[in-house]
Amino acid sequence: MYFGRSVGRALKLSAIFLYATLELIAKHPSTRQQRAEWLHHFCLRALRWMGIAVRQQGPFPESGVVIANHLGYLDVIALAAVHRCVFVGKSEIRHWPLFGWMTTMSGTLYVKRGRGGSSERAKDGMQEVSNAGLPLVFFPEGTTSLGDTVLPFHSGLLSQAMEAGQPVTAVHIRYRLTQYNGPNLSLADVCFWDDTLLAIHIFRMLALRGIEVELCFADAPIDFSVNAADRKIAAQEARAAVLQLRSEAEAKSVSA
Repeated sequence: MYFGRSVGRALKLSAIFLYATLELIAKHPSTRQQRAEWLHHFCLRALRWMGIAVRQQGPFPESGVVIANHLGYLDVIALAAVHRCVFVGKSEIRHWPLFGWMTTMSGTLYVKRGRGGSSERAKDGMQEVSNAGLPLVFFPEGTTSLGDTVLPFHSGLLSQAMEAGQPVTAVHIRYRLTQYNGPNLSLADVCFWDDTLLAIHIFRMLALRGIEVELCFADAPIDFSVNAADRKIAAQEARAAVLQLRSEAEAKSVSA
């Protein structure tokens, strides 16, 4: 049964990707607004056909920077589905077959990880996104985790945003399975955090029923302390803001 569900949803997802590719070729969106619009509708369709529900708490900011914990590729799809936005991605993605082209066409702002000054070179791109009236989303952990913790934040892009006077809003992402999927399937099959091949992970994820994504947005941008001029302290305070949202979400779940 699980295999059949995976195959059926995989075929639907393939059809969505084909349609999205043809749409990009036909429309060839050129502005950031047009590309964010395309990504928004693509992600809405993808979530619907994969049977994934999104619960949003708090407003998605209309501008500025949005930072979140990072659990897997579904994070991007969920965030883009609820609001038009631009993402920061690692530069290697640009060269991936087909997916790299689609990511570029969606308006992704690329950054080279582990290279000195990469965040500085991204400053012009961040300003361009701001001028377009779109929020910029990135994941300061720099990698994914299973969700049992929030990894330390990298400070490069965050410090660039703060120097540019951009408001920084925190969001916490978590997943739930609202239906029983058997003893061998769990949230680890939703969160892409280990060395499993991407295609295998997606196939397993498509078998799951009752996937729910919860996006908890802070009601206001982070109020950094005067000490946040130190980029390391700013990163710690930003991480604390995401952890606070996580604690609030867990408390609501317990009380419910």
